[in-house]
Amino acid sequence: MTMTATILDGQQVARLCRETAPGADDSLLIERLQQAQPDSPVQLARVGHEWYRLGGVIDRDGKRLAHDLMEWSERAFLECGQNLQTLVRHCREQRLVATLQRGMTLYITVRTGDRAQDFVQIEVDRTQELADRYVVDPQEAPGDLEELVDPLEPARVTPYAVAPPRYTYRRKTDVALFLAELAVHRADPHPVQRFIDDWNRSSAGQSGTAFCRQWTLRLSQLVGRHNERIMNVEVVATSETGPAHLNDVAPVRGKALASLLSRFDADAGYPFAWFFHMLKGCGVSPHIGDAVVRDLGRDYAYLPAKDAQVLTDWASAPYFA
Repeated sequence: MTMTATILDGQQVARLCRETAPGADDSLLIERLQQAQPDSPVQLARVGHEWYRLGGVIDRDGKRLAHDLMEWSERAFLECGQNLQTLVRHCREQRLVATLQRGMTLYITVRTGDRAQDFVQIEVDRTQELADRYVVDPQEAPGDLEELVDPLEPARVTPYAVAPPRYTYRRKTDVALFLAELAVHRADPHPVQRFIDDWNRSSAGQSGTAFCRQWTLRLSQLVGRHNERIMNVEVVATSETGPAHLNDVAPVRGKALASLLSRFDADAGYPFAWFFHMLKGCGVSPHIGDAVVRDLGRDYAYLPAKDAQVLTDWASAPYFA
């Protein structure tokens, strides 16, 4: 089933990001994206870890001098006759302050069909610019321009907001198309492609559970040394607080093991969840998979046939995503 033929384009998402001010949470942005895409479920699947990057330059009164510290420092160095001491003296006299961008990446998914790969992943950065440090330490001068831009021991200032928080559109990925393109550049299936194929043919995929509610993708595309295109992808759980861990239970088998797996799946909210958490190393040891395979060999039948087939295929050719 395809839910809609038209998905939000990048320009629409970028405009909505510019027009939406971040609040206590990101519900307003998700609501506006859903209004613009009424025929497909839109959800905030995951918020990435906090990150920082270089910002710009402001004066002692908070007036902006530049948005890009590196570009400003190179230009100012030239304007000072390529004399680092002149630039250092100017920065100290004016008490110039360098800022940083503090941000998190939002992973927003739009489900477009029933298969695991039938979704669009939208990445949006939520950032705020903060005063961070003096451009030049009042006590110790940098040895070169690189140290001025990124000192090992910066002279910090009391942080304060230089600008309101904002959203910035990063990219949109049609996952089905990305995986199809990835396959073109590989002789064998990528582990994430196997992960998704196993989801589709297992109880997890056939239960109606939306893959993109449980997992997102970390995507990368690089250009290699010989201008070749290097594509990669990694599966990431949408929640860091998953079900209780299943440690190595090698001595446990049969009914007791089946009960542990059933409890794990119930906590996760979908069948065969333990298998996919095992593939990601999310609280389930591969020894669990081995123990279940041994049970299958002893004629224990607590897995549906389709899940037993997925598991035995994995045992024949193990992979981890």
